[in-house]
Amino acid sequence: MLTIRVSCCLFCLIFIIAILHDAFEVMLLPRRVKNKTRIVRYFFDATWAVWSALGRRLHHEERRNSFLSLYGPLSLVLMLLFWAAGLIFAFGGVFAGVQAPQINLYDWLNDAYLSGVTFFTLGYGDIVPHSGLSKLTAVVEAGTGLGFIALVIGYLPVIYQLFSRRESHVLTLDAIAGSPPCAVRLVSRFVESGSMEALDHFLLRWQQWCAELLESQLSYPMLAYYRSQHDNQSWLAALTVITDACVLIMVGLDGLPTLQARLTFATARLAIFEMGRVLGVKPRGMEVDRLPPAVFAEMTSVFDASGLAFVEEDAEARLAAFRATYEPFLNGLAGHLILTLPSWVGKQGQVDNWANTPRGRSIKRLYESVDVKPQTED
Repeated sequence: MLTIRVSCCLFCLIFIIAILHDAFEVMLLPRRVKNKTRIVRYFFDATWAVWSALGRRLHHEERRNSFLSLYGPLSLVLMLLFWAAGLIFAFGGVFAGVQAPQINLYDWLNDAYLSGVTFFTLGYGDIVPHSGLSKLTAVVEAGTGLGFIALVIGYLPVIYQLFSRRESHVLTLDAIAGSPPCAVRLVSRFVESGSMEALDHFLLRWQQWCAELLESQLSYPMLAYYRSQHDNQSWLAALTVITDACVLIMVGLDGLPTLQARLTFATARLAIFEMGRVLGVKPRGMEVDRLPPAVFAEMTSVFDASGLAFVEEDAEARLAAFRATYEPFLNGLAGHLILTLPSWVGKQGQVDNWANTPRGRSIKRLYESVDVKPQTED
């Protein structure tokens, strides 16, 4: 019987250490964790597999998106509850091992109750530890519970602050790249306004956004499952459009400098690659070509109307070479998260979200009547 009690204590102690180590990596460690054998990794893999399978059964797109949008915040709550429950029952096992002469279900339930009261520092006093080891266990668990609750209180605001910063940039993309966004519209709108310098500043801001996205979602990978306010927007679509726009500029559009596009592309491509590694997603070939010859011809005509043209004759081949370096990773992420990758050229007559209201068309006419004047320096 002593061997069983000792084994029970050792197993529960190992489980407690594993949970605390997992919580430390998720809530405090500000870097990507390379270890694949993590409780949180198994938790998200299992729960998302079930949730996404249920979501795919919903054929109505709006209902499916609404259902999938619940997973991000709900999984965070479930993860915290899973950690807390695991610690309570594991400490209950330690109580059972150090103070009960023999382990049975009734005594173990009482010890689990004692553990829960101690973890949340309620101190009812109806069941108390008696032996020296059980009293020491109670003190350690009370400290663990206080520390865990304090971490959760500080952790939740950080998560939602990072989510808000990510989504604020996604929302601003609506006015310049459309809803859903596309790279051709983004580039052509800047060119039509004659704001070449503004385009470089825009790409610089989005390079910083890509770096923040990489840093935040490597540290807090559950943010990847948080979906945007509008169904036709997402962080993945924004990342795709910025990468596509940088590729268009790097391939060579007459009059557009390429330096900032190269820098932004490097950061964006790194973010795409690392997000796939964090979520355990492998690159996947495109089932449908995002840029077939017909769409490339449409792109060329849009650029012609804006006064743009590709510098090189082999622009289509160079685009294909660049796309092969990042599109499979984007497609893998899109398939895993059940998100749609944006097209290169938007639909004709597509209305942006900000103008998609009962009075949206009149507002848009007033908006477009304003001449865009480049900013001048004194």
